[in-house]
Amino acid sequence: MNKKYIDKLAFIFIKDKKILVTLSIGKNVWYIPGGKRENKESDIEALTREVKEELSVDLKPETISHYGTFGAQAHGKPIGVKVRMTCYTSDFEGTFKASNEIGKIDFFDSTTKELLSPVDYIIFADLKKKNLID
Repeated sequence: MNKKYIDKLAFIFIKDKKILVTLSIGKNVWYIPGGKRENKESDIEALTREVKEELSVDLKPETISHYGTFGAQAHGKPIGVKVRMTCYTSDFEGTFKASNEIGKIDFFDSTTKELLSPVDYIIFADLKKKNLID
């Protein structure tokens, strides 16, 4: 059986009961920061690299903690192609600055009217249920 899913990692950062999200240049969908692993990267290596590329901050590896793993239809892909998002929290050094392909950084609560990917809606609902975001 051919597994049809996209394996992604996400960085969950909450401030003032809102979650950090990014908008890629030329896109209209906001995403929780993160991305796909390259070659044989571990979750920690890939997440650290992606966060550095997108947000210009350095995760502190000793503080990285698994939050949860979520799945949904992959945004913009044919029906049946799923995404598996493994989410982590972490402390970091530096100040958030949009870089690489990121056009905007913002913080959203569960009432956002902005367009999110299907898996991000599920993650937002989980964070709201746990009273981590408003």
